[in-house]
Amino acid sequence: MVREYQLGDILRLRKRHPCGAFEWRVVRLGADIGLRCTSCERRILLSRSVLERRIADHNRLTKI
Repeated sequence: MVREYQLGDILRLRKRHPCGAFEWRVVRLGADIGLRCTSCERRILLSRSVLERRIADHNRLTKI
């Protein structure tokens, strides 16, 4: 099953980032997913297939 992502979604990955954070914000969509660490603002690009294996939780932010 393929998950749908939106810009601004918060993803919790299985492994901790070296800065200590688990949570990443979606900043780019396409063949690759762009993520920004919520703690240190580091940006990474992951392919959808790699991201599906690394994700632990998906929280959708509600737009007000």
